[in-house]
Amino acid sequence: MKIHIKYILLALSIHFISCNDIIDVDVPTATPRLVIEASLDWEKGTVGNQQTIKLSNTKPYFDIATSNIVTGASVKVTNDNDGTELIFIDQNNGEYTTTSFVPVLNQSYTLEIIYNNETYNAQETLIPVSSIINIAQSYEGGFDDEVLDVSIYFQDPPDEDNFYLVRFKEVGDLFAELEDLSDEFVNGNLIDTWFEKEDNDDTNEESFVPGDIVNIDLHGISERYHNYIRLLIEQSNSGGDPFSAVPAPLKGNCINHIQPDNYALGYFRLTEVAKVSYTFQ
Repeated sequence: MKIHIKYILLALSIHFISCNDIIDVDVPTATPRLVIEASLDWEKGTVGNQQTIKLSNTKPYFDIATSNIVTGASVKVTNDNDGTELIFIDQNNGEYTTTSFVPVLNQSYTLEIIYNNETYNAQETLIPVSSIINIAQSYEGGFDDEVLDVSIYFQDPPDEDNFYLVRFKEVGDLFAELEDLSDEFVNGNLIDTWFEKEDNDDTNEESFVPGDIVNIDLHGISERYHNYIRLLIEQSNSGGDPFSAVPAPLKGNCINHIQPDNYALGYFRLTEVAKVSYTFQ
């Protein structure tokens, strides 16, 4: 009997060892594309002079060894009204910074980036935003009346089209929750929007409890950026949804005038932003 057991264990060992073969999978790759993170946000109550633009290149999904930061580029922003040029200084880490930006509401600005002998341009307007006039917690604002949620309230200006981006981020979380809003059906009214979290064992997400802190940003954005970020949010939230649209590369407003097909990913936006922080009671 002992001999038979030894042979059985030997056979099982050989079987499991044979299942450890490495399988090489050819993953399709693409030519690196410039990624532009140019969000010039003017927080209410601040000077707004310090701004940062980030540049990187796309790289294969499984490539964790190669650095994709972009250095050596020329980056400037021009005030389209008076022609004032603002140079962003290369920090040699993928970031280009300035301490001299002068934000002007409803003013148009043009971004110019020269990289690898190619020029990328984008134009956008600095959009104002209403102040957050109230913030409150409840069990009734969200989908689930058994979990805490937090709501912000702001007054939408009448007789004009307005678009908003709201960013909710709990302190300690890696990622923020984004929401796009339009005043198409609530023009001139008091607008409120809410954020809640439900318990989810798959993602280790837990609902809010007293003491949790949430940072909330309310951005005023252009209609074009609203359309862009709306598609981006829909794609990022569509994982596993059989009825969602097939994800596709989204073109921002950064145009390559020398080789149009080699467009950059990302967006050049200018917003005024109202920020609040809330601690659940």
